[in-house]
Amino acid sequence: MPVPLPPALLLLATTLTFRAALLLLSRLPLPAHVRGDPLRTWRWHNLLVSLAHSIVSGLWALLCVWQTPEMLVELETASSVSGYLLVCLSTGYFIHDTVDIVASKQAQASWEYLVHHVLAIAAFASGIFKGTFVAGGVMTLFVEVSNIFLTMRMMMKLSNNQDCLFYWVNKYINLVMYFLFRLAPQAYLTSFFLRYLGERTEGAFLLSILLMVDLMILIYFSRLLRSDFCPERVSLRHKKDKFLTE
Repeated sequence: MPVPLPPALLLLATTLTFRAALLLLSRLPLPAHVRGDPLRTWRWHNLLVSLAHSIVSGLWALLCVWQTPEMLVELETASSVSGYLLVCLSTGYFIHDTVDIVASKQAQASWEYLVHHVLAIAAFASGIFKGTFVAGGVMTLFVEVSNIFLTMRMMMKLSNNQDCLFYWVNKYINLVMYFLFRLAPQAYLTSFFLRYLGERTEGAFLLSILLMVDLMILIYFSRLLRSDFCPERVSLRHKKDKFLTE
């Protein structure tokens, strides 16, 4: 499969692309509730880049599968240049976001994101450097379709707009998208990789990562339900600075 650049240069290029996106998006006006608070300002800019990544990679993942339908069943061997570049792009985003979190001294508050990013980078490495499981990586990125609505939800909470009509509509769309593009693909991927259980292969390594991500997704889902549909059960103790991760 011919690719335009060596893997290391592709990762560097995509990482720098998201750095440039951060600098560009940081020039946009800030909501009143965010302006003047350095921590909220950093988080707002961080979420803007995340939203841009979700829109691009989520729609791109769907396009890849539409162009190469065998990716849905041949998760290990099916591939395409488009799918390969998508995996590189998302890996670059995870590298950029990891650096942004650490450089902004938010590693402790955002440790869950760091764990997720390290797992994602490790999983995508097989597709980038070995050319295997590219289709699996593309299908994993279906989650970014769900993240579009999840990130908009977080931005509305950050800007103190959770009482508006759009937030109310978005929280139900977000719930549906969570099932369609996060829970369902993860269940399918997990069932596929379970065939490697007990084997000392790359597939078994990816299964271990997938199971850890499954656990994180279920925890996030329970938090989402409590926050948006059972808010009276969320204690005040959990509300402090939760805009960083919720």
